[in-house]
Parts: sequence; C-alpha cells; structure tokens
Amino acid sequence: MSPLISTAGLAARLGDPTLVVLDASWFMPGVPRDPAAEFRERHIPGAAFFDIDAISDRTTDLPHMLPPPAEFEAAVRAFGVNPDTDVVVYDSEGVFSAPRAWWEFRAMGHDRVLVLDGGLKAWLAEGRPVESGEPTARAAGTFRAQPRAALVRDLDEMRAIVRNRAEQVVDARAGPRFRAEVPEPRAGLRSGHMPGARNLPFSALVQPDGRLAAPDALEAAFHGAGVDLAAPIVTTCGSGLTASVLALGLARLGREDVAVYDGSWTEWGGRDDTPVVTGPAD
Repeated sequence: MSPLISTAGLAARLGDPTLVVLDASWFMPGVPRDPAAEFRERHIPGAAFFDIDAISDRTTDLPHMLPPPAEFEAAVRAFGVNPDTDVVVYDSEGVFSAPRAWWEFRAMGHDRVLVLDGGLKAWLAEGRPVESGEPTARAAGTFRAQPRAALVRDLDEMRAIVRNRAEQVVDARAGPRFRAEVPEPRAGLRSGHMPGARNLPFSALVQPDGRLAAPDALEAAFHGAGVDLAAPIVTTCGSGLTASVLALGLARLGREDVAVYDGSWTEWGGRDDTPVVTGPAD
C-alpha cells in the first residue's frame, strides 16, 4: 500500500470523524521561521500541530529523538487518535518533515498513517481551503503505543552495523556535507560520514512541486547511489528527520521494513569515539 495520500484524496475526507490531520512542519536550525506560528496563520481545515521538537525525548540533548512510548501515547491521544484512526501528516515544504512524524507513528505501532503528497505547498497551489487560529479540541483518543524496535537503530546498533556491514547505511544529507566539503549546520559536529555509508540526498527524491518522485524515479535514485533494494537498509541524516524521507521513498517501493538511525549525525558526529571518513562513498 502506498504511504501517500493525494491532495484530492484528503480533500474528499475532510470532516471525517475517523480521520486526524496533523501539520508536522519543521525547519532547519538557523532558518528564521516558526512552524507553530505559521500553523496558526494557516493550516488545512481541522488539522492540529504535531510539534516534532516538543514530542520528543527530553532526557537527551540530541534533537527530537523518539520520546518514551508513554509520552508519545499521551501526545497522540490528545489529538484524538484511536487504534483505528487514519492519520494524515503534512508539512509546509511538500515532503520534508512530515515523513519524520509518519515514521514515528509507525515506530510506535500505528500503521494507519499517510503523508500528504506535496504537503501544504501543493494544497495551496491548487487553491484548496485553509483556516487560521488554534485547532478545535477533540475528545481524547485511546491510542496505545506498541513500539517496533525493528524500525529504529541506536548508537550501539550502528557501531555494529558499521563494523560488520550487515545493513546498508544510506545517508540523506547533501553531498558536500557527506563528503566533508562544508561544515555541519550544527556546531560542534565533525564533518564526514560513517564508513561504508552510501549517499542519497533526500532532495533527489522530491519533485519541484513538493511531491515525492514516481516509483521508477525513486528506484533509479537508490540504484544510482549504489543501494541494493533487496538487502537490509538503515537510513540516516543530520538528526533523523530527512532520513525519514528516504524511508518513505523506500516504503513506496514496498520496503516497509527500513529502519531509521534516530540519533543520526548529530549523535555520531558529535562524539570522539565513532569512526568518521571523508570524501565520496567508498
């Protein structure tokens, strides 16, 4: 099943009590934009704001790490999500940060989640309705978190993967960052990549209109980066966000078993006891 829903498909379901729509917009460090404020200015009718930074593990300095299951459960129940609720997540850029929320729902055991293809960008381009202000409160849901460890990789698991090459590591950062030609946007991080990693910038999977590329183009992009689509894959990026775009693209190709390295380069590149290499993929 496709992990995407079209703008027309979502428009046809607006107002459906079995549907929850969430704006999961987020911006890179240093970008002078406030996603919560922009949500209040305009959002898809009936949507609520999924704050990627707030719905996270507060016991670590790493950005927007998966929260403990009980905390994710409480946050999602507040949106009115039940076990049989269909969730649609979107972001203002098209396909950028919404896949992170999509992956979090799946990592917490909720498969009834789709990404709006093209996001708010496509929705607005088509002249579809929006509203402003705070979201309408919904009755608390009964969602229960059922974590799926198979969809998440942590530091120790990544050390083993880098050592034994049991899984392909695919890095979603831009090529210059991967090759250590430019500094990382977060201070204090080494430049480069994990030994053995492949590089496929997430932007290569997104069309100019903000929609995810077609399956044949996705397959070509992964093959071009040296990725074997039949072998185990874990995706990574700067902070676990655009790695989820790669996971979304792979899910569209039928690979729904792909894991995301939650700490990503902020964790790996921020330590002095993890191996880092520079230059192109080896």
